[in-house]
Amino acid sequence: MKKILLSICVICFTLFNANGQTIAAEEIIESVFSGEDVSYKNVTISGTLDFTPYLEKKDDLPSKPWWGGSTNTIAKTIKATLRFENCTFDDAVLAYYHDKGSENTFIAHFEQDVIFINCQFKEGIAFKYSDFENSVDFSGSTIDGDANFKYAEFENIANFSQINFNELANFKYAEYSDKVIFAYTIFNEEANFKYAEIEEGVDFSNAKFNGFVNFKYTAFDGDVILKNLQINGDMDTKYTEVNGQDFTTYLLQNK
Repeated sequence: MKKILLSICVICFTLFNANGQTIAAEEIIESVFSGEDVSYKNVTISGTLDFTPYLEKKDDLPSKPWWGGSTNTIAKTIKATLRFENCTFDDAVLAYYHDKGSENTFIAHFEQDVIFINCQFKEGIAFKYSDFENSVDFSGSTIDGDANFKYAEFENIANFSQINFNELANFKYAEYSDKVIFAYTIFNEEANFKYAEIEEGVDFSNAKFNGFVNFKYTAFDGDVILKNLQINGDMDTKYTEVNGQDFTTYLLQNK
């Protein structure tokens, strides 16, 4: 009987570890920087997941001169495929970092798919200036900190559907060469799409904006879906166009 109980305990402990495993961010980054594809499901990632070359390069760069000077940008291209499903990130996820001490900016670009499906981000995520050559998918995720995609470039389909943005969602100046999806996404604070360029259509069906939404100067081309879109806060649509048509007019005709 004792042996049976011991066996059951061992099995339960093993299952608990498999479903409640915690992975150090440094371990993931080491694999990614080695060019290895990474895939994680139902795990917690502890520590800052930093895809930038900051840690690699910071000790080899000069400090900021006392008289000021121009800033320097150091970029790294991630060649590995990233896939995270039902994962929890306890700290920030970074593909952009500006070091105030040296005034150097560190950014990461992505050559393969970047997938974060049904994940929870307890801190902010920063992909400012990142170029995404393949698919991007954050669908079903919850982001508790700021989400910064300012100046990001998406060359393939980008899926931001069914996301809860609980702080600022910043897509200012972002460029989309393929379709982008925000269906059923909830923006609980400011959503900034100012100057964004969407070339092949966008799906905002059943999306909900609970804070200020900035579409000023945004250019929408292609199939723009606004069915059941909810605007519960203020909205700026000055100079916003949908296939050359005034945005407000298009919205009233297509909700």
